Amino acid sequence: MKRLCVFAGSSKGSKAAYADAARALGASAAKRGVGIVYGGGAQGLMGLCADAALAAGGEVIGVLPQALSDREIAHQHLTELRIVGTLHARKATMAALADAFVALPGGCGTLDELFEAITWRQLSLHSKPIGLLDVEGYFAPLLSFLRGAAEEGFVPRATLAGIAVRSEVPALLDSLLPA
Repeated sequence: MKRLCVFAGSSKGSKAAYADAARALGASAAKRGVGIVYGGGAQGLMGLCADAALAAGGEVIGVLPQALSDREIAHQHLTELRIVGTLHARKATMAALADAFVALPGGCGTLDELFEAITWRQLSLHSKPIGLLDVEGYFAPLLSFLRGAAEEGFVPRATLAGIAVRSEVPALLDSLLPA
């Protein structure tokens, strides 16, 4: 595995554990020789993950739509920053550069990116691993919703089974990365 696509909040959230997890993910991926591909921002969990990966000597590629770059939120110290035209182009570029996907806590943008990766896999547009770093049960309500949607016949059970959910970074990376 060469690169991990990380979806994460552009804010730090309300718990210090979220920031700790973002830093741990970035540093651990770099120590395993796995680069990070992410949304390119300098703030929030995404910025913390990128900073930790860079500090550990890792490759970090940011992908940022021009409109957000114009607002001066781009991380200025990445290995590479790609400016694209739209949010859709951002997701497609990140997916093309990555070998697996991980979601950290985040809001609507994080969930949008995560659900697109899940949907593309469900439609066999890719076969890349997908994982959730379930920090302090953050994703429990989402997982409950998805289980309910599966019970109601709207989400294939195989889709749910294909999402690795772990609360600790090493266990999540072990589940996603080939031995």
